[in-house]
Amino acid sequence: MPTKYNVIPKRNPRDPNAPPKYYPSVVAGGRITLRQLARQIAEISTVSTVDTVAVLEALLTIIPREIADGNIVELGDFGSFRLRVQSNGADTAEAVSAGNITNVKPLFAPGKEFKKALNNTDFEKAAS
Repeated sequence: MPTKYNVIPKRNPRDPNAPPKYYPSVVAGGRITLRQLARQIAEISTVSTVDTVAVLEALLTIIPREIADGNIVELGDFGSFRLRVQSNGADTAEAVSAGNITNVKPLFAPGKEFKKALNNTDFEKAAS
């Protein structure tokens, strides 16, 4: 099923007088819950839905813990997670401390197979 997109105008913040340009913006087709995901996994494997939910819940507990410890979590061809920080600069290297960190975010780097699957996405303009 093709992924739908809308067309949205965006102005150039560096040139407020320039006419807007139009860009495609992906429209979410819905949401899938952890339980629904587990059911789909159970349908294509020998693992029950309950066991799949348990494993996914454990994964969702372990990944944040591991990246918070500074580790890169590699999930094979799916991709990897690592920690990314935003920070304020300091005038000298000695003046830098953990206090300079203003925001912490997970960073996902898709693996080769994940990228390949996304590159095969079909797109369709959403009805206005």
